[in-house]
Amino acid sequence: MIVDNELIEHMANPNNYGRIEDADSIGIGENPENGEKVIIYINVTKKDDDFFIEKIAFEAIACMTTVVAGSIITEEAKEITFNKAEELIAVTLGMLEQVPPEQAACSEMVAVALKAAMDGFKSSIEQGEKQTLIYKIEQSCSPENEFSATNQGESK
Repeated sequence: MIVDNELIEHMANPNNYGRIEDADSIGIGENPENGEKVIIYINVTKKDDDFFIEKIAFEAIACMTTVVAGSIITEEAKEITFNKAEELIAVTLGMLEQVPPEQAACSEMVAVALKAAMDGFKSSIEQGEKQTLIYKIEQSCSPENEFSATNQGESK
């Protein structure tokens, strides 16, 4: 479990924040409701029968919770195989099922951006040219409440 000091450190100095100019693949996670985005950059090598995330970085046009999630998830994904990264994504998304959607959306955006980067890399090999994929999240950042439902009803 991450303690408060670790969360503060991720906020103040997020791991892997930035861009890889010569990235082998770029994946984007997007919240279609509010336009927030996470961009993940990866450099990949082949190791044994699997691809290996050699370098990873991310940028976010999103809230601080998303930046913290990006810092944690990219740190976990650094220097692991695609197979292990798929497990990381599955575990992350599974844990988010227990969290309210407005809180889960931030971490989901990072997880799907990582998935998009890996899928884009594989697609690039098949297609013979770089593919940047954009995956949209399923969770909502905005909690539903009576006030917004009432306002929507009145505007009709």
